[in-house]
Amino acid sequence: MIVVTTITFGAPGGSDVEIRVTAATFGSSGVTGRRTARKDEGMRFMLLQDYGGVESDCPPMAQWTPAEIKAHIDFQNALNAELLERGELVDAQGLAPPQRAKFVVSDGVSAPVITDGPYPESKELLAGYRMVDVETAERALEIAARASAAPGVNGMPIRQRIEVREVMSAPDPEV
Repeated sequence: MIVVTTITFGAPGGSDVEIRVTAATFGSSGVTGRRTARKDEGMRFMLLQDYGGVESDCPPMAQWTPAEIKAHIDFQNALNAELLERGELVDAQGLAPPQRAKFVVSDGVSAPVITDGPYPESKELLAGYRMVDVETAERALEIAARASAAPGVNGMPIRQRIEVREVMSAPDPEV
């Protein structure tokens, strides 16, 4: 299923910018048509993007022009479409801003402690992710490198740090 979401960003000068983001979803499990029982040698990786963590002088997106935001989102959509065409995209989502996060801690007995986030000392908060199903770890790193070079201010690559982590598979139930 294709889902279209409208995201509103505060732009310089106090005006809001609305961007339409198109994302592909793959049923309630978030899985593409690739096998869930992994008989092939493919590997799944999470490519995690956090707020901040750029290796350039790129300002936060709230300070970008509407055209710069649109170019960035268009880049992300094009990369997702390419990965989907290649059968490598499992899921990709941007997350709500950290100010809307909740942190939950529970001991399983007492009422959970729910705190509005983020903690002021938190420096790395998840902004979004891609899950890819690729043949090699090198391919996951290649995709992460492309995502890191997404355009920012004046179309310059933002050089965002992308954390690449392999998704652990459950043990084969037949073993």
